[in-house]
Amino acid sequence: MKTLFDKLWDSHTIAHLAGGVDLLHVDRHLMHELTGVEAVRVLERRGLAVDSPALTFATLDHVISTLPGRHAGDAAWSTEMIDAMRGQMTHHAIPIFDIGSEGRQGIVHVIGPELGLSVPGTSIVCADSHTCTHGAMGAVAFGIGSTEVVHVLATQTIRQKRPRTMRVLFNGRVREGVSAKDMILYVIGKIGAAGGTGYAVEYAGEAIEDLSMEARLTLCNLSIELGAKFGLIAPDETTFAYLRDKPYAPQGAHFDAAVADWKRLATDEGAHFDHEVIVDASAIRVQVTWGTSPEHVIAFDETIPDPASLVDESRRQAAQNAIDYMGVRAGQHLDELAVDRVFIGSCANSRIEDLRTAARIVDGHHVARHVKAWVVPGSLMVARQAHEEGLDDIFRSAGFEWREPGCSMCVGANGDVVGRGERCVSTSNRNFVGRQGPGARTHLASPAVAAASALAGHIAAPYAEASQ
Repeated sequence: MKTLFDKLWDSHTIAHLAGGVDLLHVDRHLMHELTGVEAVRVLERRGLAVDSPALTFATLDHVISTLPGRHAGDAAWSTEMIDAMRGQMTHHAIPIFDIGSEGRQGIVHVIGPELGLSVPGTSIVCADSHTCTHGAMGAVAFGIGSTEVVHVLATQTIRQKRPRTMRVLFNGRVREGVSAKDMILYVIGKIGAAGGTGYAVEYAGEAIEDLSMEARLTLCNLSIELGAKFGLIAPDETTFAYLRDKPYAPQGAHFDAAVADWKRLATDEGAHFDHEVIVDASAIRVQVTWGTSPEHVIAFDETIPDPASLVDESRRQAAQNAIDYMGVRAGQHLDELAVDRVFIGSCANSRIEDLRTAARIVDGHHVARHVKAWVVPGSLMVARQAHEEGLDDIFRSAGFEWREPGCSMCVGANGDVVGRGERCVSTSNRNFVGRQGPGARTHLASPAVAAASALAGHIAAPYAEASQ
């Protein structure tokens, strides 16, 4: 009897090496300009060739400009990096999703699933910690370092130690208005930002089965914020329906044959997990972070905790430091906090379902006078679909700035930053000190909360029944 993770790991193991290390075959190697350019330069300096260029796929996302009409970066250094990747990918015959006529550029963890590059049963790596996103497809997907990128390019393999396994079981169903972002933030708050360290985490239960494919991608995206390198969900009919007719997915009879194989990937009944976390899904309410770690999270109707209530000295000091940095106080309600910026985007929440959710809330309303709000679609395909549905017009009419696809303000590079001391409600995945810019104060939340906060001018929840 095997878990989903065991099946995936075993099927990709080429050899067992010394020190408990396994050599794994890599099915999909995803690249972006921020980490890929230097890795290719190292490869070239060593006189090595790319082993399987057809299994590597590159995009421009981290430092590409998000301004309308962009061609490269917004600064000399970012344009140089983008031009370098374009040249490298052409030289090595690696497919690159650029901003040209093909129209498939976007955030690497958005375009992988939407193009059908990420499918069940595959191994997927990228020099980006949020590669765990693709595990929502029933794949073994994980972030790697720059040195490992060189190894993958040269050999189409990677050396890894096998992690332990954990299952997070969501019993029951979530209440109306509770999103996948709320679900995973709740888990992080429950077991801590290091609670998943050393584990491959499988999410299961009725509440997971109820989620759309895009919501599952959001949930798995934040596995790394739980400390877990891997986050997985077993593929099912929702997965198969999502992948049908995707450009890089199997087509026709090959798709039906693939589905027959993918159905075998579910965790066997009675399979052993090294650790299990049980979550009452009905107890989850709308979640918003208050501090500088994803574990600094509370339900919207709760108050910011007093650090003195924490027993552990290191966590108590971290909480006090977070309160000082964020400019909040113990016992304060979240809706007392005025916001300066709202960011709807990132590989966590920039897909079409996220934009539809936010658009429903802002339609017919307007952003508060003092708030600067952005929407940054996750890909050109998302932007195109949003335009066809009129979502971009809804956001513009409400006072949002509609940007071009890219990581943008999530990573705080290339000029897309939150100002020092400004408070931002963000649908991204990290709220570390300086993540969105030096001195920026970030509150992580769902697209619904971000949209409602933009209108209210302070942190706000649109669904009262989901936050009480």
